[in-house]
Amino acid sequence: MALELAGMWDEMLVDLRHPDMVWQVLALVVCLVLAKLAERIVRGHAVAAQGEEHGRAWMLGQGGLKRVVFPLVALVLLFAARALFPKGMHVNLLNVALPLLGSLAVIRSVFYALRHSFSTATWLASFERIFALLVWCVVALHISGLLPGLIDALESVAFSVGKSKLNLWQLLQGVVTVLLTMLLALWVGSLVEAKLNRAAGIDDNLKVVLARVTKALLVVVAVLIGLPLVGLDLTTLSVFGGALGVGLGFGLQKIASNYVSGFIILLDRSISIGNIISVGADRGVVTRITTRYTVLKNLAGIEALVPNELLVGTVVQNESYSDPKVRIPITVQVAYDSDLEKAMAILVDVARAQPRVLADPAPVVLLTAFADSGINLELGFWIDDPEEGTGGVKSTINLAIWREFKAAGISIPFPQREVRILNGNNHV
Repeated sequence: MALELAGMWDEMLVDLRHPDMVWQVLALVVCLVLAKLAERIVRGHAVAAQGEEHGRAWMLGQGGLKRVVFPLVALVLLFAARALFPKGMHVNLLNVALPLLGSLAVIRSVFYALRHSFSTATWLASFERIFALLVWCVVALHISGLLPGLIDALESVAFSVGKSKLNLWQLLQGVVTVLLTMLLALWVGSLVEAKLNRAAGIDDNLKVVLARVTKALLVVVAVLIGLPLVGLDLTTLSVFGGALGVGLGFGLQKIASNYVSGFIILLDRSISIGNIISVGADRGVVTRITTRYTVLKNLAGIEALVPNELLVGTVVQNESYSDPKVRIPITVQVAYDSDLEKAMAILVDVARAQPRVLADPAPVVLLTAFADSGINLELGFWIDDPEEGTGGVKSTINLAIWREFKAAGISIPFPQREVRILNGNNHV
């Protein structure tokens, strides 16, 4: 096949000095222009149909058609043009253009299928046309017979890396092989990620972390497999990798510790999204857990990024670890001449009237101390939504207590001091 293509290329070069070449070029240009017009019509129809509801298969088929309509239409028109040429007329230019257009259609279809197979790899969607163009250029060089000469030129440029001798062609083969093995690794990683997303009982953040780790390991394995396939010795890379590992061990110790701590938190589920925790001076709702830090959002809307190492190595108060209910105490002081039973009943009724206060456990009032100015009562009640804050419910209950005490004639005493005059002298 390669010899036949090379022969067609040589015959086309001979046709350059023949008058039939003008008609071939004219036919090729007309076919390409008509194919481009057909591509624009198909793309315009696709844009108009974007607002309509279609299934996934329809959208994928339409996207694939947009990519192959140009080479396919040009291919059909060239076949028709070659059939219309009189017998004996030179058509070597058209013979060379036909496999080029066919390979372009196949390559575009393959890369479009790869892009949708790796739907999470956004970089592949961005560089789809570039990759397809590079592969098509290689195929075009092969069809034209220029590839062997280019390979010889690349092999002539040799250099040494340690004890290994390399050339540009070998290096290029290594890059292509590694890219292919990486694509395979990413495809396997996408399958693993899809299975993780469908798995029940696994935290969403843990799913993301496991998917990323799996893809990273698969990529490393792909590189380690791909390089030896083209004869590249990995012993030189092992020395470099060892030195790099030592440097990273010293320089990135804290970062590595945070990542390991992040895995521990995600695996043992000691902290979950929505928990209310306190770490040192920071208190808030856990809104996000990454492999390096955890995000706490307090009632003021300020988000604190807490390193995971701190969450593993220090005491963390988790207010909703096993039970979201929390107890809130409010201390009230009444005068000694007040009706204590009535005051305690008012405190319980005020707490029960609030919608955020739970009926079970029920609000309880305790007599905590006989203070200097009055009797201290503590109202304790429970809520199950501490993420909404406690300041609002405290303020509402305090205001209701003040109103009910005022209506019932129960006074909240001021601080009192008693002054005595002894033996008629002004001694305090």
